[in-house]
Amino acid sequence: MDIKRKADLETVEGPEEYFTGKATITGQFKRDDPSRLTGAIVHFEPGARTAWHSHPLGQTLIVTEGVGWTQIDGGGKYEFYEGDILWCPADKKHWHGATPHEGMTHIALQETLDGKNVTWMEKVTDEEYHAELAKD
Repeated sequence: MDIKRKADLETVEGPEEYFTGKATITGQFKRDDPSRLTGAIVHFEPGARTAWHSHPLGQTLIVTEGVGWTQIDGGGKYEFYEGDILWCPADKKHWHGATPHEGMTHIALQETLDGKNVTWMEKVTDEEYHAELAKD
């Protein structure tokens, strides 16, 4: 068993090229083969969000605090809350982040395929970020 203590976890700033606003990444990990699992705890300050991105085998987000927004390219923008679990299917372009007035933290879990777990794309525009929530 390998236990990483909270006090020993490294926290880094989310790279500006992949995030808008302030986001921090804590406890980033990659498991050894044959496992393909990677993950981290990501905290978004109010207004912070990822750039558009995709994951070759999909991504699970477990929301541990706050309120956030997410959207798959071509679909509606949805709000989610502490305790929610989100699934973004493989190779679907999407983004996620905090709302303008409340921060959000999630545990992000995804698998690697051929050594890659994410493909980063362009930043989410302010217009996309502030679009109305989906009604369904």
